[in-house]
Amino acid sequence: MLLFWIFFLVFVIILLVLDLGVFHKSDKAMGVRESLVWTGVSIGYSLAFCGVVYLIYENGWGGTSENQMTGGEAALQYLTGYVIEKALSIDNVFVMAAIFSYFGIPAQYQHRVLFWGILGAVLLRGVFILSGAALLHYFHWVFYLFGAILVISALRMFRQKEHGAAGIDLGRLANGIGRFIPITQELRGHKLLYRRDGRWMATPLLVALLVIEFSDVLFAMDSIPAIFAVTQDPFIVFTSNIMAVLGLRSLYFAVAAMLRKFEHLKYSLAFILLFVGLKMLLMEIIKIPTLVSLGIILLLFLLGLLG
Repeated sequence: MLLFWIFFLVFVIILLVLDLGVFHKSDKAMGVRESLVWTGVSIGYSLAFCGVVYLIYENGWGGTSENQMTGGEAALQYLTGYVIEKALSIDNVFVMAAIFSYFGIPAQYQHRVLFWGILGAVLLRGVFILSGAALLHYFHWVFYLFGAILVISALRMFRQKEHGAAGIDLGRLANGIGRFIPITQELRGHKLLYRRDGRWMATPLLVALLVIEFSDVLFAMDSIPAIFAVTQDPFIVFTSNIMAVLGLRSLYFAVAAMLRKFEHLKYSLAFILLFVGLKMLLMEIIKIPTLVSLGIILLLFLLGLLG
């Protein structure tokens, strides 16, 4: 199985290099039409990878036959995990928009900040997922802990007047960063750091990046336990999560221009968290098939988009 982990990580690196090194080398704002195209591309290769997951588990490659899971079951679990993460990542868009607005980041530099933010998210989520998988393997009660976290998160989201940004004090985070490195309000192109009078200075881009990374840690505390409610296979959890995160940059530019149109989405996402959390808490009493879970999650998400 190690070979497939390496294959996937190489695939992710290639996508990131092509993104920043080829398709988005110049600093320019991404329009809604272009962002929708790239969102479609990311969804396309994510769904195509679903076929790869099917082949790996159907043929028992890399020792996956020991899991006694068919290719169809693995592909369905991957798809459900991807949909959960994709839906929950919409709320992350609202936080990103608030962060960029607060720190005054021009639109032409936002894609570069998001690129490094996504790279950091891949690394951090990898650590979270592997740690979570290890905990679930040795301690069954962690399932109930994850379920409780999701239910509490859902209830907190119901009470918020705005999307996830309401729970993050941007000013306090910026002051905390300023204790470790001097911060300037001056932009130096797309530079994150620059030297002035022999001292390294953090530009607003670096501050925004660090705050985005912090916010992603908070969101990962919801989204990763939610995917563990679908499957405990680390490879499926990791690949479905990362595939959804990779498309977050283009999704941001597509959704950010239409934020006001999704005012009811917060409640939809809260119901998704509540459903998944209750599924984990009641797993010994009620067995919900993965296909049914996928249908419920899609329905809740669509109701939020169209409401």
